[in-house]
Amino acid sequence: MKIPSSILTMLAGVTLTLVSLWYGQNHGLMPVAASHEAELVDELFDAMMVISVGLVILVEGVLIIAAIRFRRRDGDETDGPHIEGNVPLEILWTSIPTVIVLGISVYSFSLYQQMGGLNLSNQAADAGAVEVAYASDNSSNSGHLASAGIGLTQGMGDQPPVAVNVKALQYAFVFTYPESGVISGELKVPANRGVNLSMEAQDVIHAFWVPELRLKQDVVPGETTELSFIATREGTYPIVCAELCGPYHGAMRSQIQVQSPDEFDAWMQSQIASQDNAVETVAAAPAAERSDADYLAPLAQPLNLDVEADALAQLQAPAHSHEHPHYQMAARID
Repeated sequence: MKIPSSILTMLAGVTLTLVSLWYGQNHGLMPVAASHEAELVDELFDAMMVISVGLVILVEGVLIIAAIRFRRRDGDETDGPHIEGNVPLEILWTSIPTVIVLGISVYSFSLYQQMGGLNLSNQAADAGAVEVAYASDNSSNSGHLASAGIGLTQGMGDQPPVAVNVKALQYAFVFTYPESGVISGELKVPANRGVNLSMEAQDVIHAFWVPELRLKQDVVPGETTELSFIATREGTYPIVCAELCGPYHGAMRSQIQVQSPDEFDAWMQSQIASQDNAVETVAAAPAAERSDADYLAPLAQPLNLDVEADALAQLQAPAHSHEHPHYQMAARID
């Protein structure tokens, strides 16, 4: 019994759709989603994977079937049929990709707007939405951007967001919590609470990128870029500079630790206490007896640097400041 071609076509279409939908939701290509923004980005990525897998199977399937069915048979020396074109077919395979690209563009535009990428007025967004921090510098007539980035201003919960100043320089990120004065070489944040990063570059363009958060923001010299988020999954995730910033760009890494609110509060209090103790110890010594190591000792622990204070003092030595980028980094931290 011969199955009609229309039924075969329908079965092939159903199979293609089911396979595309399944793989688009089970590809496992993305790292864990550790923020609200990550969930939004993953939805777009999954949709693009469904469309891409369907198109690949369709196009490659047609090519394979055509190569097998219309191959030249043994002993056939005749020319193939002369086909000049098929206008309806050309319209079809032109319009389908056009509709797909436009659909993805509209979806991406909507998603970027939800994440705050286009809110130039810096006004309150709808509840639960995110907002960008693009704003003109009203204090001058230069017209340059005073701040730029993606961030949350509403929907952050009852508690105010954790403010962190980020200094990017060759080849490190330095995190300062302005409310407490704590300085760290790692970013620690509480889970399910808003975090607002105010970022500046000291030398060249850098980029703050956390794949698990699905967020990346350029850090530009002379400008302040804002990046805000709500981390939803506890854990430790890498922070990567995603902008070529020099010969040691590949080593410019740090990490973000998403902790429970209690763990974060305990860490913050321990940092404040250790800094106070270090300052009191140094202040107790007569000024004439304070060495460079004494002055630099309080920085060794807050920055999470695995070096001794004496080593830090050597890094500050002018005679070596030009020999190695790590010397330059120590000398350039404000």
